[in-house]
Amino acid sequence: MAFNTGLSGLRAAAVDLDVTGNNIANASTVGFKGSRVQFGDLYASGFLSGGSSPVGDGVNVQDVKQSFSQGNISFTDSGLDMAINGDGFFILNNGGETRYSRAGQFTIDKDGFVVNSQSMRVQGYTADDDGNLSGIRDDLEIATDNLAPRRTTNLRSDLNLDSRESVLESRVRDVGPVAFSAISGEQFDIAYSDGTPNFSVDLSSATTAREAADIITAAPGLSASATTTVPIVDTNVPAALPLTDAYISAAQTAGSFSFSLSVNNAPLQLDTSTATSLLGLRDAINRSSDTAISASVVDDGTGNDVLRVIHNQGEDVQFSYGNGVPAESVSTPVSVSGDINVTGDRTIVGLTALGADTDFVDAYSNSPIRITNEFNPQDQRTYNHATSTSIFDSLGNSHEMTQFFVKEPSPGNGVGVSEWSVYLQIDGEMVAGTDTTPFTARFDQDGTLQSIDGNPNGEILITDWIPKDDSGQPNGADGPPAPGVTVVTPIPEPPTSSAFVLNLGETTQYGAAFGVDDQRQNGYTTGRLSGLDVSGQGTLFARYTNGQSKALGQVALAGFNNTNGLSPVGDTSWVETFESGQPIIGQPDTGTLGSIKASSVEESNVDLSAELVNLIIAQRNYQANAKTIETSDAVTQTIINLR
Repeated sequence: MAFNTGLSGLRAAAVDLDVTGNNIANASTVGFKGSRVQFGDLYASGFLSGGSSPVGDGVNVQDVKQSFSQGNISFTDSGLDMAINGDGFFILNNGGETRYSRAGQFTIDKDGFVVNSQSMRVQGYTADDDGNLSGIRDDLEIATDNLAPRRTTNLRSDLNLDSRESVLESRVRDVGPVAFSAISGEQFDIAYSDGTPNFSVDLSSATTAREAADIITAAPGLSASATTTVPIVDTNVPAALPLTDAYISAAQTAGSFSFSLSVNNAPLQLDTSTATSLLGLRDAINRSSDTAISASVVDDGTGNDVLRVIHNQGEDVQFSYGNGVPAESVSTPVSVSGDINVTGDRTIVGLTALGADTDFVDAYSNSPIRITNEFNPQDQRTYNHATSTSIFDSLGNSHEMTQFFVKEPSPGNGVGVSEWSVYLQIDGEMVAGTDTTPFTARFDQDGTLQSIDGNPNGEILITDWIPKDDSGQPNGADGPPAPGVTVVTPIPEPPTSSAFVLNLGETTQYGAAFGVDDQRQNGYTTGRLSGLDVSGQGTLFARYTNGQSKALGQVALAGFNNTNGLSPVGDTSWVETFESGQPIIGQPDTGTLGSIKASSVEESNVDLSAELVNLIIAQRNYQANAKTIETSDAVTQTIINLR
């Protein structure tokens, strides 16, 4: 019996040596899990009775169990190497057979599939062309073709417009010239849009255009000037003789030429003794001590020269001339009143006449509006802020879009609301109709955007953009929607035109410097595959030369209720058995499944020091069991030697 006992010990020690040697041999095998031998003692006993002191019959190997404890994770220089930090196995397709492994040394085969060194394909969840992951599990494939371009359909700009900026542009009305004789004695009220109280203007006390201009200028928002223009055409001269070179020369020859000029009935001191023509008379007037008076010789529109006198302050001017001959005596003085020119700013809502006379009120309402310092994208002095970004057409061509912001006067009384004009330009051409009518962004008292042209979402729809090449010609990309086609937002997929949305919904107007907090758009040009990245959830991202990335798939992991029930089949892989139960498959880092460490591998969990010690123990066990057999042999030999 001792022989059998020793022999069973030898067998057990040999198995222990084999398992320990296998552990040592795979100490550097990625994903390897070390094993331990489990022993059990042997006893012989009857069916109905057991001995009071049964003698054991040796030992047997009950099982060889693998330890699935976590191995150390080490980094590598391969982007497709993966390590599982936690529970779970990679799922491998071995020509239709499903295997499970912790070894994450993967590459790409000639067909673009992710495989291990034995060409087993890694299983995972596939993604569509837009990078959206699905719940369909299949072999993971890396698409190496170019990434198709995507046109811009949405551009988001988060900005802050500086509320401290001043208004650059102003709009004024140019009224006149209005004859003083037409508005003398009128009265009217002026209404304002900025909260300024109504102002009354009374011209009944004005006796000249200059006085009327001074009264009008005193009104807020109005600026007036007066000028008296006098063409020297005297219908009081007998026979209606015009003042010509011939007339002056003849009168001077006769020694009877006379000419007088007065301002508000105050005669000017003129020396006309040497004047023999209109030019000479002009020079005599210009030598006058009154610097407000100037004279020139102009064409009257019929080819004849006439003398014109201007008083640049708008006083009444009187003139007369003659030759002293009884048949042509000196004319009765002719009195000429001035004209008034008025400029009114855009804060004036309107004028209301207080009497029957409405000449000035009518002239104001019919006068044109003139823009001063009008917006010009080429002149940075005409806008407060600007920012540019790239957008893309359907062919992937890049275009530069610039947004211009011009501060406007506050509407109403200017309390609790502010307005900015928004101009848009693509490749130097104005779009969205902003060349004639800009969008109006309105902000409340907290600097929050209320609306853009009444749209509370802050969206601007651009539907008139024609993508062009460097020569200014259409480049073949999709253009604006066809006439009559309604464009809705957000732009539905797939887009069929160049229409896109500019979203300024997060724009603010605070008392801080202008700044672009965020600016992003969803278009891009074509790109070539430049690299792969793996996330902690096992998602494979393709990086392209255009700066974009897209999910190509996600590694799937499998867990088991009884991991020790798996059966090792070599190549650092296992297969499912009845004892392991069916796999629980899911995404990494969900449930009990571990996360993925990219560019890393899980090392063997074998403790080499412990294995070497265990090797010594197994050796001692083997030697001791051999000694048992040797001793039994010696005892048996003693019996055989009895005579």
